[in-house]
Amino acid sequence: MASPRLFVFGLGFTARVFADRLRAEGWRIAATCRGEDKRAALEAQGIEAFLFDRGRPLEDARAALAGTTHLLVSVPPDERGDPVLDQHAMDLADLRTLDWAGYLSTTGVYGDTKGEWVGEAAWLRPTGERQKRRVEAERGWLNLYRQYGVPVHVFRLAGIYGPGRSALDNVRDGTARRVDKPGQVFSRIHVEDIAATLRASMDKPTLGAVYNVADDLPTPSHEVVSYACGLLGVEPPPLLPFEEAGLSPMAASFYADCRRVKNDRIKRQLGVELAYPDYRAGLDAQFAAESAAEGGRG
Repeated sequence: MASPRLFVFGLGFTARVFADRLRAEGWRIAATCRGEDKRAALEAQGIEAFLFDRGRPLEDARAALAGTTHLLVSVPPDERGDPVLDQHAMDLADLRTLDWAGYLSTTGVYGDTKGEWVGEAAWLRPTGERQKRRVEAERGWLNLYRQYGVPVHVFRLAGIYGPGRSALDNVRDGTARRVDKPGQVFSRIHVEDIAATLRASMDKPTLGAVYNVADDLPTPSHEVVSYACGLLGVEPPPLLPFEEAGLSPMAASFYADCRRVKNDRIKRQLGVELAYPDYRAGLDAQFAAESAAEGGRG
């Protein structure tokens, strides 16, 4: 019997951590990328790689997807919609080997709840264009389940962090800033806890389900930076009022919404126990691992 096969549209930071977890279990992994150099690099690592983007659909989708038992989609929608749905919805509808499909969305679909807690049943009131596209993409994927029985699950991810993409890394490279907007909090999730949640969903599929994936402690971003500075033994950058921070339009847009994201459903329905229930646990673990690695090199 052939081992299960995960096909990933868009092997980014989160999807790669998840794919590596499954590879360690003996899964076959296939993924899309945008360029020939990346394709060659993935192939050298034992990952089947296929070129894909908005202007370049899979060259032979039927052959590329053949034998796929599980699908993960982490390609964001663009101004024209969801490129995977637009180009390969019917290929996926015809894929009879598929047992599970996951679409990675964002908690940004909820918009601004003025700091109130928000669960999966809440109305979606996105405030920006990127978030509105996500809402439409979610609808498209869920419609693929309703109309054709594609086993879709939607995962609304909070702010993702992990080794290589954390406050520790930002402090080290000099990009960390402490911006103060009174009352503002952000929900976060460690990349390893995302991978664990996806794996738990595979073991307990509920077709058409939607899950928030967030940790237990929404927190102002400046507190996270301060904690990272404490671990590294450096002075925190100055606390800047939001109005005086001179943020780019993209950076400022993240402060337009304030919400606390409920994570009860992944715990209750999937049995997920977060390895990193708050940012302190995540940063502590990363710092300890890095310190151990440095000691080993010494």
